Amino acid sequence: MKPQGSRVRDNPFEDTNLKDAYLIPRSIMAEPDYIEDDNPELIRPQKLVNPVKMSRNHQDLHRELLMNQKRGLAPQNKPELQKVMEKRKRDQVIKQKEEAAQKKKSDFEIELLKRQQKLEQLELENQKLQEEQENAPEFVKVKGNLRRTGQEVAQAQES
Repeated sequence: MKPQGSRVRDNPFEDTNLKDAYLIPRSIMAEPDYIEDDNPELIRPQKLVNPVKMSRNHQDLHRELLMNQKRGLAPQNKPELQKVMEKRKRDQVIKQKEEAAQKKKSDFEIELLKRQQKLEQLELENQKLQEEQENAPEFVKVKGNLRRTGQEVAQAQES
């Protein structure tokens, strides 16, 4: 029920002055009939809200991309090889920083490390001696026992 004098254009390309009808694009989809009816009982469909587009992060990113596009800065599309090489370089720098931090140990830590190394060496030597004694033939063990008893007897007689 629209007045005939004030017709609203549905299509922005529609122009009454055009002579050729084939230039006017027609809409492919049929228009819904609830637009014409002003029945208040009908529930009109509403456009669904996209939660991604409504998120603050998405809006900020979109705003930043638009500003960069206006300035002429395109997002950096680097080749895959260049990305990998940059990642390796970053990892190498991080590793060097960690090593430098380890090198800057206090005197106390250095002394603790030295003592730990000495204890480990003593333990290894003790293990080697025990293995040699276990692997030695029977007569070598008996000879060692006789030497010890002989030395003990000599010390007892001297004192």
